[in-house]
Amino acid sequence: MIPDGTYTATVDRFEDDLAVLLIEENGQDIDQLVVDRSELPWRARKQNAVLTVTVAEGEYENGTYEPEETDARTNAAQSRFDRLSRRPPPDDDS
Repeated sequence: MIPDGTYTATVDRFEDDLAVLLIEENGQDIDQLVVDRSELPWRARKQNAVLTVTVAEGEYENGTYEPEETDARTNAAQSRFDRLSRRPPPDDDS
């Protein structure tokens, strides 16, 4: 059970009307919460959205969408993908 407190969470995926949130502590995923999609702030009802969530008695109590953090993580992931998808230069030592 997740201890009561405030955490950063990322919307990992949706399963029907449920959202699976990955809960972070010190930059590491520590657990997950499953909540009704309708309980999320409307702007956070998309995959990879970042929220600050409050957990009470091991359950999701509320969340605040973090648009700047969502954008920063999206841009970082796109940069990694772009870097990895570049072909290495040809080897001229043939």
